Amino acid sequence: MKVYINGRFYDQADAKVSVLDHGFLYGDGVFEGIRLYEGCIFRLEEHLERLEYSAKAIVLDLPWSRKQIAAATCEACRVNGLKNGYIRLVVSRGVGSLGLSPKSCSDPQLIIIADKIQLYPAEFYEQGLKIITVPTRRCNPAALPPTVKSLNYLNNILAKIEAQNLGYHEAVMLNDQGYIAECTGDNLFLVHKGKLLTPPFSAGALAGITRSAVLDIARKLKLTVEEKNLTRYDAWISDECFLTGTGAEVIAVIEMDGRIIGSGKPGPVTKKITTAFKRLVKTDGTKI
Repeated sequence: MKVYINGRFYDQADAKVSVLDHGFLYGDGVFEGIRLYEGCIFRLEEHLERLEYSAKAIVLDLPWSRKQIAAATCEACRVNGLKNGYIRLVVSRGVGSLGLSPKSCSDPQLIIIADKIQLYPAEFYEQGLKIITVPTRRCNPAALPPTVKSLNYLNNILAKIEAQNLGYHEAVMLNDQGYIAECTGDNLFLVHKGKLLTPPFSAGALAGITRSAVLDIARKLKLTVEEKNLTRYDAWISDECFLTGTGAEVIAVIEMDGRIIGSGKPGPVTKKITTAFKRLVKTDGTKI
């Protein structure tokens, strides 16, 4: 695998950044996870817009234009011979002193890794996923806005550890008010009495690109969509539940906190959305 760093491609073993880079020292930077389907980078423009917004929110000036980053992303896919895959695009603050202040940093690093990913075992996409709510709460949006996709994912990692220690692949994270925010790396959707429900950004949900695509699909399917605060009870009594994310794509949830969701199998709305999503991703984006 060849890794792109600031205009050059390096063999994986030689792809390095400084130990004094504040992305490494403090998680000071932003990133995007992006999918490639049949030579189409799904909603690349939306991903790069979110990257720019995240960078602006943490006062990180990007020295590259969106067009330059897009071209480098496409080239990373071509160099690695990918038609289908996963792209991790990272911007770190750059090398600085051993202190928190970013004023000592220079030369932000643009790193593009184009490879493969499988977030959940393949059989779960057919059978559905069992998840559990964990004690670790999502960071308060007043402390760190969930719309900022930063390199510091420790909050989510701790929740993932708790779920895995209990034998689950994924965890539901609540916010400090007790409402559902998201899962460790996915947005959450419920179907109840014909309505599609999902937490708002203000509850701690990431502004997911796949989330946005699913909302578009749902409206085309004439589903009633509501972004509202949701409790665990809402999930327990829902007819269907599914998760969305760049890595996860769309995956049904059949059990939460020991409660069977709906029939205990992927439901009809989830299946319709999954089918439409699989069609969409091959055309809605940037051809490499």
